[in-house]
Amino acid sequence: MGLDNPLHIAFLVVILLLVFGARRLPEIGRSLGGGMREFKEGITGEAKHSTLTQATATPPPPQAPQQPPVTQPVATPPAPTPQVPAEPQG
Repeated sequence: MGLDNPLHIAFLVVILLLVFGARRLPEIGRSLGGGMREFKEGITGEAKHSTLTQATATPPPPQAPQQPPVTQPVATPPAPTPQVPAEPQG
C-alpha cells in the first residue's frame, strides 16, 4: 500500500492538478526540488564551495605589475580679492 502502483501515482497527479492548477505545479516542483537539494547539502556537509575550490585550485597566471596612472597637476584658482564697499556720495 504505497506509491509503487502506477494507478496511485496517476490518482495523486490528478488530485494535485485539481487542487493547485496546471500553472502552479511547475513552481511547486521547483521549490520542492530546491528545498530537497538544500536539505541534502546541509545533511551531507557538501556545498557548492567545495566544487568551486577544486576548479580554481590551479594558480592564476602572473599578471604584469600595474603602473599608477599619470596625473596632471591641478591648477589652483586665484584667491578672491576682498571687495571694499563703496562710500556713499552725498
